[in-house]
Amino acid sequence: MTIIIKNGTLINEGKQINADILITNGKITKIAHQINSDAAVQEIDASGLLILPGCIDDQVHFREPGLTHKGNIYSESRAAVAGGITSFMEMPNTVPNALTQALLEDKYQIASQNAIANYSFFMGASNDNMEEVLLTDTSKICGVKVFMGSSTGNMLVDKESVLEGLFSRVGALIATHCEDEHTVKSNLAAFQAKYGDNIPVSAHPLIRNEEACYLSSSKAVALAKKHRARLHVLHISTAKETALFDNALPLEQKLITAEACIHHLWFSDADYQTKGNYIKWNPAVKTSADRDGVWEALLDNRIDVIATDHAPHTIEEKSNPYLSAPSGGPLVQHALLAMLDKVSAGKISIERVVEKMAHAPATLFRIKERGYLREGFYADIVLVKPEPGQEVSKNNLLYKCGWSPFEGHQFSHQIHSTYVNGNCVYARGQVLENGLGERLLFNPR
Repeated sequence: MTIIIKNGTLINEGKQINADILITNGKITKIAHQINSDAAVQEIDASGLLILPGCIDDQVHFREPGLTHKGNIYSESRAAVAGGITSFMEMPNTVPNALTQALLEDKYQIASQNAIANYSFFMGASNDNMEEVLLTDTSKICGVKVFMGSSTGNMLVDKESVLEGLFSRVGALIATHCEDEHTVKSNLAAFQAKYGDNIPVSAHPLIRNEEACYLSSSKAVALAKKHRARLHVLHISTAKETALFDNALPLEQKLITAEACIHHLWFSDADYQTKGNYIKWNPAVKTSADRDGVWEALLDNRIDVIATDHAPHTIEEKSNPYLSAPSGGPLVQHALLAMLDKVSAGKISIERVVEKMAHAPATLFRIKERGYLREGFYADIVLVKPEPGQEVSKNNLLYKCGWSPFEGHQFSHQIHSTYVNGNCVYARGQVLENGLGERLLFNPR
C-alpha cells in the first residue's frame, strides 16, 4: 500500500516544517515539501494538523498473562494507539513473572497475535535467576528489569551479591524501580502504629518518601558507575534524585539515564484530597517542589525520557482502603495529550515533547528505524488536531479498567489519527485494527 500524507506540519528533530510524507509498504520512503501522486495512491489531507513521530512508551504494565481482569495486551494497546503511542515496552511483573526466557517468549507470542502497537518486553530479574537473565538477547529484548524496591508483583531483588552480579555481568540495559525497602517498611510501621489500618492515602508520599527513593537510586547509580553498566532509572519522583544524573554527554553516549512519568509531572500531593487512591503510584506522587524539580531536570536533559508507568487496576480494587488499594493507574490514552496541555501552558515546547516521547526513547534503547520521521524508518506516525477534544469520561475510555485520573478534564489537543507500520489503526475516535504491531528490534552496543 502507498499513502501520501499531505499539507501537514511535521514536528521532528527540533523543527517544524510543512511537508508531505510518502509511505510505501509500511515505511517512510520520501519526505518533501510537495509530493505528487498518481490516482492509485491514497492521499490523506493533513491541512491544519500536526504530524508527529509515534510516541514510544518505555514503561507499561499491560497485565497479561495472569492479571487480565485489569487489562490485557489487546485492550491496553488499543488505548495506547488512541493516545498516539505506537510502541510500548512492557514490564515482567505479570503472573507468572517473566523470569525465564521461555516465559518471556510466551508474552511475545501473545503480542504477536493481539498487540495493535509495536512491542517489546523486559526480562525480569530475581534473587535467583541470574543464568536466565544472562541469556537475554540484546538485539531482540529492550532490557532487564530490576525491582530494587517491592511494588506490584513482589519481584524484589535485595541480595547484595545478586545486585553486584547483575550490574557486573549483564550486558543488556538494566531498568530499575528504586525505593529502599527498609525505609518504606519502617515508615509504614510508624504510620500503622499511629493510624492502625486506617492510614489516609495522603500518607503515601510520606511512607514511600524522598529518603526511600534517594537511597535506592543512588545505590543503583553507584553500582552502574562501578561496573560501567547501562542503567536506566525509572519514574524519578523527587527533586533530590535529579542530582544523581547529568547532561554532560549527548544521550547516545550516556550509560546512566533516567525517566520521568506523566503523573509525577502533572499531579502533586495536594491532589490526594480529591483523587485519593486513583493517584496512588509507586513511587508516590510527592510535593509540588518535587514536581518542579523533576520538570527542571527533564528540561535540562538530566532526565531523558517521558513515559507513563501505565498500570491499570479495577475500580473495585482502587476503592479499597489505602492499605489494600493497589498502586498504579491507566495513562497511555492521555499521556501525549497531557504533555500537549503543558505545551499550551508554555511549560515545554512541542519539539521537546516529541524529543522526550519519541526520539529519546528510540535513541536510549537503540531501537531500529523508529522514533523519528525519517526516510527509511517505519511509518509510526501520529496526526494531532490542535484544538480541544471531548472531556475525558467513562464513555470515551478504552482502558479495560474503565477509569482515568483525568476524568472531567478537557485537553487542549486531540489525536486525529495514528499509523503503526503505515497502517491507520486509529481515526475519527475509533480503533480501526487495520494491522498489528511488530516486535521492536535493537541495534547492538
